[in-house]
Amino acid sequence: AEDDSYVGAVIDQAARLRLHEEREWHVLVHYQKTLFGYKSLIDDPKFFLAPDGRKNPESELKATIRGIFSTELSGDTHPRCRFAARFAWLKTKLDIDGRKLPEVECPRLKGVLDKIVPTGATLVFPTSHINSPASMFGHTLMTLRTGTGSALLSHAVNYTAVTNETFGPVYAVKGLLGYYPGYFSILPYYAKIQEYSDFDHRDIWEYHLNFTEEELHRMLLHIFELDFVYSDYYFFGENCSYNLLYLFDVARPSLTLTDRFYRKFPFWVIPIDTVRGAGESGMIARAEYRPSRSSMIKFIASQLSDENRKFAVALSRGDASIQRLLERDIPDDEKIKICDLASEYTQYRYSKEYISKEEYSRAFIALLGARSKLGKPETSEYRVPAPAHPENGHLSNRIAVGAGVIKKGGDVDYFQQIKLRPSYHTLLDDDRGYVEGGQIVFFDVTLRYYDLNRRLELDNIDIIDIASLSPRDEFFKSVSWKIKTGVTRTLLDN
Repeated sequence: AEDDSYVGAVIDQAARLRLHEEREWHVLVHYQKTLFGYKSLIDDPKFFLAPDGRKNPESELKATIRGIFSTELSGDTHPRCRFAARFAWLKTKLDIDGRKLPEVECPRLKGVLDKIVPTGATLVFPTSHINSPASMFGHTLMTLRTGTGSALLSHAVNYTAVTNETFGPVYAVKGLLGYYPGYFSILPYYAKIQEYSDFDHRDIWEYHLNFTEEELHRMLLHIFELDFVYSDYYFFGENCSYNLLYLFDVARPSLTLTDRFYRKFPFWVIPIDTVRGAGESGMIARAEYRPSRSSMIKFIASQLSDENRKFAVALSRGDASIQRLLERDIPDDEKIKICDLASEYTQYRYSKEYISKEEYSRAFIALLGARSKLGKPETSEYRVPAPAHPENGHLSNRIAVGAGVIKKGGDVDYFQQIKLRPSYHTLLDDDRGYVEGGQIVFFDVTLRYYDLNRRLELDNIDIIDIASLSPRDEFFKSVSWKIKTGVTRTLLDN
């Protein structure tokens, strides 16, 4: 009875302070304001302790306070273990007597905190890959750096839809309608790069964030809360980029990034937009460019003649011998570049499963042997020039206005038009920060008002308009393609 009285007093104190109305509480439970109150964007029932907790911040707060004093559960199932970030926040807001709290061991949480002691965070943006339905707009994930000193050994924090769907149109439709559950996961960064095999064609930008260690600790506690918890994945809204912003807002509530994107109209969140939002909020300390293997291949190839590029391809494919390379009457630096280019291309072919593991091992070991005989080059490494920063490219949304005249027979009709494009990029736009030769347009709408008949008409709507114009060379046999669906009004002679 005494314990119940104390818990009641703590709940009363939270009510007097109106903690359920504080933004930090809303961010921790992912609440957003709707026409009828509040709703959490988390759909998994096990994320809430109150029966109506998904739509009632006050009820969930009371249930959380009761939960941290509960003696009915123990170990990892106890609310203090499951909702470590909530508990940490409540301790800063309420005068909780630690002697009143039950003894609870949290072995799983302790294991995570012992293993991951973040010293820094990086927002990672793999650029778009137009030939992959899930990657047309790029992707964002985050890494937590530890004391290892190697970026590849960082812990990658990623939110993604869980699906086995490989057919692009079906994936797009279901992704638009929220048919896939989305989960957070933590993996080694190098494993995440391996998981995305199409990274071979995708340059990576790493934006180092200026979070303090205290902010990183709060973020890690919230990541732990979200483990094995799903929310419906929406391709253009509650996607990989938007949900990542909750981690930033929990770490530093003054950012208000989640509100900024959710409360704008329309609620479109494209990965590069979140990178811009992070930059505008002052989070980004510096940016680092990590070229893809295809970019490295193209860069080394650009330093060789046509003949030597073809020879590198022949070496990789086994159509030319290592001995023939060593006997050629060309400078050693040229031989080194040919050998390095053949090595990179061999790794690329293996990653794409064009050759077997046995063929790869045989060819790659032979190339390494030749490379060791050639010694050190004059320049010790290849530095691929960084392209324009993606966040410095044009914005994703566009509005255009125009006017014109139509002559038909003896009649002249003037019109004014407005064109709205929610996303994203056309072949006629400036390519800086975008993939050259790629076009992605969704829901491009043109409305016209005709003066003569005083009518507003839908002139054109492009539901989807995608084009991929990919150059072909000795290394990449890309296929160019285009798809467009929509409706266009056309004037016909009677």
